[in-house]
Amino acid sequence: MLDDILDYVEHIRERPVWQSIPGHVRAHFDTPLPASPTELASVHDEFMRYILPFSTGNTHPGFMGWVHGGGNVPGMLAEMLAAGLNANCGGRDHVPIEVERQIVQWMRQLFGFPETASGLFVNGTSMANLLGVLIARTSALGVGVRRYGITSAQPRLTAYASTATHGCVARAMDISGLGTESLRIVPTNRQHQIDLDALEFAIAADRHAGFTPFLIIGTVGTVDLGAIDDIVGLARIAARERLWLHVDGAFGALAILAPDIAPRLAGIELADSLAFDFHKWAQVPYDAGFILVRDGTIHRDAFASPAAYLQRESRGLAAGSPWPCDLGPDLSRGFRALKTWFTLKVHGTAAIGAAISRTCQLARSLERKIAATPKLELLAPVFLNIVCFRYRGDDTDQLNANIVVDLHESGIVAPSTTIIDGHLAIRAAIINHRTDERDIDALINATVAFGDARLQNQAA
Repeated sequence: MLDDILDYVEHIRERPVWQSIPGHVRAHFDTPLPASPTELASVHDEFMRYILPFSTGNTHPGFMGWVHGGGNVPGMLAEMLAAGLNANCGGRDHVPIEVERQIVQWMRQLFGFPETASGLFVNGTSMANLLGVLIARTSALGVGVRRYGITSAQPRLTAYASTATHGCVARAMDISGLGTESLRIVPTNRQHQIDLDALEFAIAADRHAGFTPFLIIGTVGTVDLGAIDDIVGLARIAARERLWLHVDGAFGALAILAPDIAPRLAGIELADSLAFDFHKWAQVPYDAGFILVRDGTIHRDAFASPAAYLQRESRGLAAGSPWPCDLGPDLSRGFRALKTWFTLKVHGTAAIGAAISRTCQLARSLERKIAATPKLELLAPVFLNIVCFRYRGDDTDQLNANIVVDLHESGIVAPSTTIIDGHLAIRAAIINHRTDERDIDALINATVAFGDARLQNQAA
């Protein structure tokens, strides 16, 4: 099993990025719950035939859809070790939690947070953003909100984010009980950043109307274009208005590891909370999201729930308080920290930062090649590693949507789509450390070839 998966990673470029699941493969999984045992070798053979060939494909260097990391071998092997330990990292006194605490300390140092800051592994930035909203809510309303809920007697809270903010922020407002109507969507400026003047106007208007602003959400690496909000400006407004500043840095925050990009993240050290994923630009295998909170006391106040069956002691296995379950909703937690620890230790932050810089350089290369290809059109500025473009032609939205499907089904490359200024765009997010100029050329050539073929078919 180990040989096969290592071979898979080593020879990933020889495979299609993605391939459609045949009917007989789907039918293979329509079987009853097994009551009798099956030999391990037989089950692994099923994996090789029915599962491995039909995965998402984000380990492949031609995968440029959405924002998926490519993983790495030391992290993969660490996942096997973690599974062997089968540690529950919700609490108690054992070294797997010390590994997580070491990474918390490393992240404090990396992002310039104080020693009072706390951190927690979660499944991804969507969850980390939810935690950020809940912590900000507790900071605004006090710990009593956890017992009594949000009542009509309390101030009507409002939060602020830009039109470029990820949809999970609205979901976080929903799940938190504050409601999506309490999230004010602020327009962006010409740099696709949250417009600071419009933000200040929205806050003032809400205060005048009797609302209580409590939270600003900034973004480092917007989902569509990779733009970076002016975090220094947001921090200034948050401090003056006494609002919580949460930064969604899902993939962009770790650009701080790249010396040529890090200066553009100025102000991130001023955030009250920061959410990001190790499983994106740091290439840690899924899943490994993280939240860092400036004030660890407020963080604990938002989640700690003592119970008789979780009694803390000063000695023995029940020692080690506070436990990670005091900082989030999960009591049962896997050892996510180990694959992150292995990745950081084996590769080092300099190499990871260099890989991040290289993906941005590839994006610039793709930008230049699009500009040099008359049949293609760039649709937005390239801020980091995301390039949005289209094939020129009539009914371009449907044409480009079809081209993307053609690209997927070809197995050559796999970009995704988005909407830019009302037009459908082919969106190439270059995240994978295995991607190189060959894959950029393959994207350009295949897009033109499929576009030409579709126009010829229409003409015929």
